[in-house]
Amino acid sequence: MNNKSYTFAIVLITSLFFFWGFIHNLDPILIAHLRSAFSLSHLQASLIDSAVFVAYFVMAIPAGLILKKYGYKTGILIGLLLFAIGCFLFVPAANTMSYLFFLSSLFILACGITILETAANPYMTVLGDPAKATQRLNFAQSFNGLASFVAPYVGGYVILANPPLSHEEVAALEETQRIAYIQAETALVKGPYIVLGCIILLAALLFLLIKLPEVKEKGTAKSGFLHAFKRKNVSWAVFAQFFYVGAQVSVLSFIIVFATEVAGIKAFDAKDYAAIAGLLFMIGRFVGTFLMRYILPSKLLFIYGAISAVLTLAVIFSSGMMALYFLVAIAFFMSIMFPTIFALGVEDTGADTKSASSLIIMSIVGGAVLPPLFGYISDSTGHMQYGYFVVFVCFLVVMLFAVKNKSKAVETAAS
Repeated sequence: MNNKSYTFAIVLITSLFFFWGFIHNLDPILIAHLRSAFSLSHLQASLIDSAVFVAYFVMAIPAGLILKKYGYKTGILIGLLLFAIGCFLFVPAANTMSYLFFLSSLFILACGITILETAANPYMTVLGDPAKATQRLNFAQSFNGLASFVAPYVGGYVILANPPLSHEEVAALEETQRIAYIQAETALVKGPYIVLGCIILLAALLFLLIKLPEVKEKGTAKSGFLHAFKRKNVSWAVFAQFFYVGAQVSVLSFIIVFATEVAGIKAFDAKDYAAIAGLLFMIGRFVGTFLMRYILPSKLLFIYGAISAVLTLAVIFSSGMMALYFLVAIAFFMSIMFPTIFALGVEDTGADTKSASSLIIMSIVGGAVLPPLFGYISDSTGHMQYGYFVVFVCFLVVMLFAVKNKSKAVETAAS
C-alpha cells in the first residue's frame, strides 16, 4: 500500500481511540452517580469497572481469532456493532432501574471495545515504519487522552447536573420517594449513551464503505494460539499490563468519589478535577511521544513509573486538597504506560502479532480484579486512601517491566 493509504488508515483508526476513551472516562461519572442512586459501597461501585474490564478477559482470544481469520476491518466492524448495542441497552437498564442490567449493558459494550482494541493497537504498530511503532501508538493513544478530558465535562453536565443525595438522605426517604429518586437518577444516563450509540453506528457505516489496507505480518504463523506467550516480551507485557490497568482504573475512576470524600468537594464540582486529570493524561502522552525521540521508551517508562509510585505514596499519607492534587498529577505520568507496554510487548512478534495483541488485551482484566481489592481495603479500613497501596504495588510492577525491556534493548544494541 502507498503512504496515502497508510495515512488515511491511521487517521480512521486513531478516531477509534477517542471513542473508547470517551466511554471509559464516563465511568467515573457513572460510578459517582449510580453509587448515590443505588446506595452502593466502594466495593459495589467498583463492579462498574469490573463489568467493563472482565470483558477483556472473556473476549480477547475470540477477538484475536476473528482478526486472524477475517482481518482487521471485519474485526473493527464487529467491535463497533457490539459497542453500539451496549450503549442502547442503557435505555432498558434505566427503565427497569436495575443495577445488574447496567452492569450487563456495560459488559456487552466492553466486549465491542475489546475487539476494537485488539484490532486497533497492533494495526497502528504495523502501519508504517516499524522503528516508530511505539511513538505512533503513543500518538494515537493521545486521542484516548483527549477523550478523558472531554468526557468528564460532557458527562458531568448531563448526569451530575443535580447534586446526588447521600446514602443517609436516600435511606431517609419514604419508599415511593426513594423509587422516584432512583428512577429520575437512572434516567439521566440514557441521553449520553443513546447519542454515543448513534455516533458509533455512523462510524461503523463509514468503516464498511471505505477500504483499509490489510497488513500481512512477516513470518510463518506457529501452531497454537498461545505460542506468542512463549516470547518473553509478550509474557512480561501481559503481566505488566494487568497491573497497570488496575492502577489506571483505581486512579481515574475514583477521582470524583475521592474528591467528595477526602477533599470535601461537591460531586458536580469534582468533575472538574476528573477533567483536569484527563487533560494531564492527554498532555502526558503527547509529551511522552516527543521525548521518545531522544529517550529509550523503556527508560522513559521506568522514570514515569517511579514518579507515579512516589506520587501514590503522597496520596496515601497526605490529606484534603493536597492529596487530591497528588492524585490528579499521577494521570500525567501514567499516560504513556499502556501504549508503551503494548508496543514493547508486540515488538518483533511477526506472524504472532495478532495473538500477542489478544493476550495483552486479555490482561486488561486487571481493571476488573484490582479495583475491587482497592474498594475492599478502603471499605474495611474506613480510610479510602489506604486503598492506594494497591496502586503503589502496580507501579512497582510497571517499573520492573521497564527494567526487563531495558536489558533487552541493551542486548539487541550489543548484538
